[in-house]
Amino acid sequence: MKKLIATLLTSLALGAALVPGAQASGGGIEWDKFPKEKMTDMASLQNGAKLFVNYCLNCHSAAFMRYNRLQDLGLTELQIKSNLMFASDKVGDLMKVSLDPKQAKEWFGAVPPDLTVIARSRADGSKGSGADYLYTYLRTYYRDETKATGWNNLAFPSVAMPHVLWELQGQRAAKFAEEADPHDHTKTTHVFKGFEQLTPGKLNEQEYNSAVGDLVAYLQWMGEPAQGQRFRLGVIVLLFLSIFTVIAWRLNAAFWKDVK
Repeated sequence: MKKLIATLLTSLALGAALVPGAQASGGGIEWDKFPKEKMTDMASLQNGAKLFVNYCLNCHSAAFMRYNRLQDLGLTELQIKSNLMFASDKVGDLMKVSLDPKQAKEWFGAVPPDLTVIARSRADGSKGSGADYLYTYLRTYYRDETKATGWNNLAFPSVAMPHVLWELQGQRAAKFAEEADPHDHTKTTHVFKGFEQLTPGKLNEQEYNSAVGDLVAYLQWMGEPAQGQRFRLGVIVLLFLSIFTVIAWRLNAAFWKDVK
């Protein structure tokens, strides 16, 4: 148990330090709002699982999630084995990757962190939820030939992770302009003015945003697969307590009416 807790804390720390994220709450870009309705859409969650397995699970693991838990999303064991299992043979296995940590550190400068609870660990009370951050991050990549990977990101300038979804979104360039600093007129600031599409992707902008929403919904679900059940149970408990409060109040009035 102690080893499991230590591993989980290590993953959270790596996620906070190594996963490309927005700048501190005092700066950086504003986070877009993640479409929360996707959390209750099974088709979106299933598509998000497919995107995760195809684009994320090559380098990042989800070592606290088992493949067979995907049955909670309405998938059968046969569907999981046929379409979502590329790194394992048993449906009860954990979502681990075969990437050697030493090679990963040599290639990327750090071991890619586990993503099981990444959506929960990236929350910022002043900016939004972890899902908001991920939704913004995956939609603000642009080409930058001055970087080693050829990519940069508005949510985290000089990001080390390349744009793994570029085939879907296409390649974009970011347009910047120098403007006077409103706090110090002797200085100028680099202001973002929009994107320029360089090459088309497999998806148009609306389709890509929807696909990213599906992926983020799955990452949010994976951090707590029972959250839907917990919410429903919470509503039932609150309704029960409300009804019981009324009953208790009326009983109390009946018991004390003769005393008064």
